Amino acid sequence: MDNIRLINIKEAILSENQDLANEIRERLARGKVYMLNVMSSPGSGKTSVIVETIRRLKGAHRIAVIEADIESLVDAEKIAREGVAAVQLHTDGACHLDAPMVQAALETLDLRDLDLIFLENIGNLVCPAEFDTGATRKAMILSVPEGDDKVLKYPLMFSVCDVLIVNKTDYLELTDFDMKTLKERVARLNPAMKIFELSCKTGLGVKEWCDWLESDMKKI
Repeated sequence: MDNIRLINIKEAILSENQDLANEIRERLARGKVYMLNVMSSPGSGKTSVIVETIRRLKGAHRIAVIEADIESLVDAEKIAREGVAAVQLHTDGACHLDAPMVQAALETLDLRDLDLIFLENIGNLVCPAEFDTGATRKAMILSVPEGDDKVLKYPLMFSVCDVLIVNKTDYLELTDFDMKTLKERVARLNPAMKIFELSCKTGLGVKEWCDWLESDMKKI
């Protein structure tokens, strides 16, 4: 046994990733660029929320979006139609973004021309929660059709995020989703988490979300 050397690969990878993530965050802070890491399960409406936010803020802020996808360009094309820069990252099967991937995307952007970057992560509530991307803030989107029990099933995601956007609230009357129960569960796990109730279809809550984001951008 004395001749066996044990290396914990996951710990080594996470440590290296964290170091680079810290460098990215410091670089963005020096340039007064705010980057939001947006995470969720597939179909929750990440792209729709980002598009609605862009439409309200692009007149006052210089915006870019880094899109992560296993294969397609569909979401990047939607973003480009809004008149902002879009960078597409193909992860070749990887279930999350990490700091090296984000670093590569940032190298294609002129940060001097930007105030706000949306980082649309892979649709997954497990792996993305473990890897720091260097973002200023982390936001997760939970859609009403997914149910109010996701806090119990994916506690790490809810623990590491600064913001929870409950999307597709226009479905509330059609489901047994309990907003009060959700908020109680979140408060027990992550009392500092900001919660916004949104509907991209009706526009409900989008202004409140955008107002908070602009306010938070001023803090960097």
